[in-house]
Amino acid sequence: MNILLLGSGGREHAFAWKIVQSPKCDRLYVAPGNAGTQSIATNLQISVTDFEQIKTAILNYQIDLVVVGPEEPLVRGLIDFLLADDKTKKIPVVGPPKLGATLEGSKDFSKRFMQRNQIPTAAYETFDANQLEEGLAYLEKQSLPIVLKADGLAAGKGVLILDSLEEAKIALKEMLLDQKFGAASSKVVIEEFLTGIELSVFVATDGKSYSILPEAKDYKRIGEGDSGLNTGGMGAVSPVVFADSDFMKKVETQVVQPTVAGLAAEDIPYKGFLFIGLMNKNGEPYVIEYNVRMGDPETEAVLPRIESDFVDLLWSIGTGTLKDYSLKISDNFTSTVVMVSGGYPGSYEKGFTISLPEKTSGATIFHAGTGFNQEKNLVNQGGRVIAVTGMGRSLEKALENAYETVSQIKWEKSYFRKDIGKDILAFNN
Repeated sequence: MNILLLGSGGREHAFAWKIVQSPKCDRLYVAPGNAGTQSIATNLQISVTDFEQIKTAILNYQIDLVVVGPEEPLVRGLIDFLLADDKTKKIPVVGPPKLGATLEGSKDFSKRFMQRNQIPTAAYETFDANQLEEGLAYLEKQSLPIVLKADGLAAGKGVLILDSLEEAKIALKEMLLDQKFGAASSKVVIEEFLTGIELSVFVATDGKSYSILPEAKDYKRIGEGDSGLNTGGMGAVSPVVFADSDFMKKVETQVVQPTVAGLAAEDIPYKGFLFIGLMNKNGEPYVIEYNVRMGDPETEAVLPRIESDFVDLLWSIGTGTLKDYSLKISDNFTSTVVMVSGGYPGSYEKGFTISLPEKTSGATIFHAGTGFNQEKNLVNQGGRVIAVTGMGRSLEKALENAYETVSQIKWEKSYFRKDIGKDILAFNN
């Protein structure tokens, strides 16, 4: 079949890498893609939010299946657009319509959904600019630290954890009155701070059935020891040692099942991936957030552990036949280390030539913010540039394989964290 994959990051290169391994894939097109996807598929210079051009590509290239990587086109209503057109409405798509995508597009919407469906989550209240005084008064009654979340999409940077009441009040004013995160913070969710260990659980669902993919733990902050500014993600490991079978059973019965059942009961159509950010608090799962797509860089750690045909999984999601799909997971460990442009997540320079090793052992290189200059040299074009995933029979071996390959990748002012997975190794010991 001919497949169209939307997106340009490390997640999409991992998707493409996995899709082309399937004999079911005849041609893969990636829009817009990156230098990594260009080596294994056909890149199309189309923005993920240019719905008309996406529709034209679907028709021109006789696409049989559409896979949406990032959240923005979903939140903007791409699926609704395709379903409304007689020429594209019958083509299976992996990704929810706008209503389902609101689980990520609005923190307030998702918290209300969890509340209605008795899904464990932190206590919260939501405030807009007209309710600033009520919000400030609410802050005074809360324990510290306290969490402030921009209601809308803020590129993974709209969550603040404040240690003092004064800082929290200033931040709330900046978000609501000064639009610190633009329109995303026109409403702000004030949330109880949960203590515990975070992890990410990924679910494939066709709206009726579900399949739980390998879990992962990601590392969001730029500095080692989880210090400094939040980023889109500096690394990930899978599986997660503290997510044992007892805990994962609780996740399935207390979170996954009521989420899928709630979507169906509330007539929220959903065919796609659901990324559930969780806190393991004394062995009990609490939902921090929903995302309506796979995570990045977690995808780069999760997909190499899937042994069953990935295109079959995508097709069964899009066609509503997931109950017939049998997911097979490797018991190998994976670790992903993200290499970024120096200065990220602040300002950084682009256009530096990247040197990659000719061969890798026990590791796979996924491209994110890469492209080619006029001389056809591989260069950095974004903040997060390369994700290296090591695999091994132990986490130690997976990390060794990842960092060995990272040491062979060079460009000016590159940076990576050297402590990915160390907390999990300490947990083991």
